[in-house]
Order: sequence, then C-alpha cells, then structure tokens
Amino acid sequence: MRKARSATLLALAAAMAWPLAGQSNLRIYWVDVEGGAATLIVTPEGETVLMDAGWPGFEGRDAERIVRVLQGEIGASRLDYFISSHFHRDHTGGLEALAERIEIGRFVDHGDSVEIGWNERADQLWQSYVATAGDRRMRIEPGQRLPLASTDFLIVAARSQFLETPIGGNGPNPHCRDATSKAVDRGENGKSVGFLIRVGDFEFLDLGDLSWNFENETACPVNLFGEIDLYQVTHHGMHMSGAPAHVRSIKPVVAVMNNGPRKGGSPATYELLTSVPSLQDLWQVHRSVEGGDSHNPDERLIANLGETDGCEGHWLRADVQPDGSFTVTNSRNGFSKSYKPQ
Repeated sequence: MRKARSATLLALAAAMAWPLAGQSNLRIYWVDVEGGAATLIVTPEGETVLMDAGWPGFEGRDAERIVRVLQGEIGASRLDYFISSHFHRDHTGGLEALAERIEIGRFVDHGDSVEIGWNERADQLWQSYVATAGDRRMRIEPGQRLPLASTDFLIVAARSQFLETPIGGNGPNPHCRDATSKAVDRGENGKSVGFLIRVGDFEFLDLGDLSWNFENETACPVNLFGEIDLYQVTHHGMHMSGAPAHVRSIKPVVAVMNNGPRKGGSPATYELLTSVPSLQDLWQVHRSVEGGDSHNPDERLIANLGETDGCEGHWLRADVQPDGSFTVTNSRNGFSKSYKPQ
C-alpha cells in the first residue's frame, strides 16, 4: 500500500554529500548514547542526517560514539544535517562536543525552545545550541522535506503541529474508541520533530520524545501516518509516551527502542508493543533493568546487556534495500534478521 506524497519542499540549500565507497542501501544506525536516542541516517548517495546527539559531559562519550560510527563504520567525515528533535540535555547536550569533532552542514529544529527561562540549565542548553548552530540554523515545519537525492525524508511533526493531510487515508480510526489522555505537556517533549522516511515500499517513523496526548492527535480521529514498517519507539519507551491508539494504528512490523539501562524501557511500553499483532520483533539498544526477565526481548536483539558503567556502546543498524526489504543487525553479536515491508 503506497501513500500520497506531500508536494511541499523544504526551502533548505542542500549541503554537499560525501559519496561513500560501497554504499548502495539506506542505512539507519541507533547509536548508544545511554538513553539519548541518537539516530543516524545514511542515504545510498552518502548523505548523512543525525537526529540528536546525546548527553553533555562524560568526557565527550556520546560525541565520540557518534563519530566512531560515522567515521569508522561509514567512512564519512561530516554530517550534512543535524536535527534537534527538541531541546533537552539527553538529546542536544552532546551537540557542542560533536561539533568540535566533525563538520556539520545544517542545524534543523522546530523553532526556539519553549523552556527558555524555566531554569538555568534549560537556558544554558539553549544558548549552547544557538552558539553552535550560528547562521546554519533553520526551522522546519510538518509537510516539508529534507532535499536529499533519492531518499524521501518527510517532516511529519514539529512544535506540536502535524501533517495537514493524512498519508494513509481519511476514515475514522477504530483504535480511538478507548483513547485516554494524560497531563498536558507544555514543555519541549511535545514540540519534538518527527520524520517519516520512505524507500520503495519501506517506511520508517521517528517521533523523538513526542508525548502521549500529542501521539493521540496523530492517530485520532484519523491516523495520519498509515502503516509503518520500522518504528523507533517514542521517548525511549518511557511511560509518558506510547499512546495505544497511536501504536496500534501504525501497525509496525519491527520496533527499535533507543533506550538506556535505566532510561526508558518501561514494562507498560513493552507489553503494548508486544500486543500489536503486526509486530514481528522488538529490538533494544539496552536491556531494561526495570523490565527484568519478563519485559525484555531475546538477548540476541539487545545491543547492550549491562549498566552504563563499563558499557562498550554497541549499536543497532537497519539496512534497507531499494525494494523496501530490510535487515536489522546487532553490532554486539553480529546477529541479523531480515524483514519484508507491508
């Protein structure tokens, strides 16, 4: 089932892509930044897009892990785009250290932080972002696209706004009948940038840390996103996200949770995901301590099994073929599994 495309193009000047030897498929890396959700996209033409950069401090740990994947695994020497999903320390705190190590072409965000003036830490984070991005910063809106050579990279959420036209159809969503609400979120989580990537029959959805009520807005009364093949579990699998109406509507084939050992991975989220009939596998960047033996997937599907201290920072990767079939690989043990798109 293919979906109509938005005609809106993002008015960004395309940064030069660096062709990568031997690269022919779309690749998606989930880099372990201990619950900071760094997700790296590498297009067949070698264009590089990173959403989020992990935590500040720790002697540049998260920046080093990102660079290790970018240079060591991919052979790239720069990022064409950095996307800030939202302005929290676990997502953009590591950006300054990253920018000291590699060249970054453009900095994409949802607009100014809504938490400016909330506290000193939020103000410092914002000031660091503005100083790092400089005049290369640009604001994104739903319906716009990154100008990539052949990869359809559609922005579907930004600043609590979403696509105006549903991708998957206009009928009432039956999963909304039992939808519930949580406390109103006026902070940065609810402003998260979200994107949808399409290659052949393959679709990948990443909504950053979008919170529960806003997830409901993407599903009710109409599901905006249609059915998704690969789903990055929203908000590290934390309980303030993962609205059932949203998750059940998109019917993921595979889900990847970019969590930490004690960040995300809640049992409630695990139970929801594994109850969705379409889901074949849940992969995790970390074994969830809270989840225990009963609320974690098979260890072959988990990149890191221990606590943060001493963690080697193993990653997960999806390789997407031009026809939309894809394979997920665990760098810790080399285990891979292949899937067909819907």
